[in-house]
Amino acid sequence: MNVDWFVLDALLTDKCQALHLLAHAPYPLAPRPSRSRYWNKLLGREETFRSIGTDVKYWESPERSGWLMKQGEFLSSWRRRYFVLKDGHLFWFLGDYVTKDVLPRGVVRIDQCLSIKGAEEAVHKPYAFEISTGETCMFFVAESEREKEEWINSVGRAIIRHSRCVLPEERVNYT
Repeated sequence: MNVDWFVLDALLTDKCQALHLLAHAPYPLAPRPSRSRYWNKLLGREETFRSIGTDVKYWESPERSGWLMKQGEFLSSWRRRYFVLKDGHLFWFLGDYVTKDVLPRGVVRIDQCLSIKGAEEAVHKPYAFEISTGETCMFFVAESEREKEEWINSVGRAIIRHSRCVLPEERVNYT
């Protein structure tokens, strides 16, 4: 079956048909970022980093950055990604060369996060942790216990800082 991403837009009559076509499409179809964005659009997740992180200069002075393993949303495989925590957003990239011209592979708005906690037992991997939002749980694996704790502390502080439950005058500067 010879399917092109641009042709899929015309073929989409329902999500089931589109998912079947995507699952049986030959590779390579398009650059990897296009596939992720296409899946998000297909699943009704139109809000991307362009709409929620346009004012965030993720390439300048991040609050925290580093390598983590992230479990895929569509396939349960683990992939190594470079993460940047900046101004209430957690961005991830294919590599650690992050500039204005490098587009993130994904982003999580910290104000939508409900919790962050260790998850070794849930995913059966050492140094694992999870971030829970109202819609999903995302799993990550750090390279060491220290790295895991530093990510949990950094994201936890960001969750508190960007929480809608805390009034601006009650916010504490943890830096």
